[in-house]
Formats: sequence, C-alpha cells, structure tokens
Amino acid sequence: MERTNFVMPERRKLDDLEISQHLGQVDGWSVQNGKLHKRFELDSYKAGLVLAMAIGHHADRIDHHPDMFIGYQYVEIGLNTHDVGGISTYDFVLLNLIEGLV
Repeated sequence: MERTNFVMPERRKLDDLEISQHLGQVDGWSVQNGKLHKRFELDSYKAGLVLAMAIGHHADRIDHHPDMFIGYQYVEIGLNTHDVGGISTYDFVLLNLIEGLV
C-alpha cells in the first residue's frame, strides 16, 4: 500500500478554539454533529464519483478515512477521528488534501 512521503502530525483531539482557528483558514467547512463537514456541488454524478475516488486514494495514503455520501451532483464529507473521540489534527490534514483536489 502506498503511504505518504510527509510526516503526519501527532494524532490528537483538538479543542474548540483550535478547531475554530483552523476553520478560519478554509472556505465552506463547518462543524456538524461533531464532524468537520462540507458539501461539494458538482456538474454531474460522475464528477462526484471521481472526486470520491480521489479522496479515497488520499485517505488510504494517510490511513484516515472520511464519511462520504455521494448524491446526484454532490458529495458530502464528514471528518472526525473515532480513536480520539472528536476532531483531530488528522482531520485537518485530510481536509487540506481534499481541498487540493477540488
């Protein structure tokens, strides 16, 4: 399995202030039901499948897997870290990888 070439940060739960600071640096992301959340509007169902596959590829590279819902012309993403019981540093690493795809 392919792994990332960069060093992952320590996997730790972030507090509300840290989460707010990170969210202030990205567009369209919010916290919903304890997860980082964003809905991507796309031109077609196929575009959503392509985006979901690309996200899945990067998620596997860093061994951190989002919740994804693929609908007609959209993909919704939910990020949290089960083993720390909330939103972690890993969620923002994956968020930034996702933003680099769009």
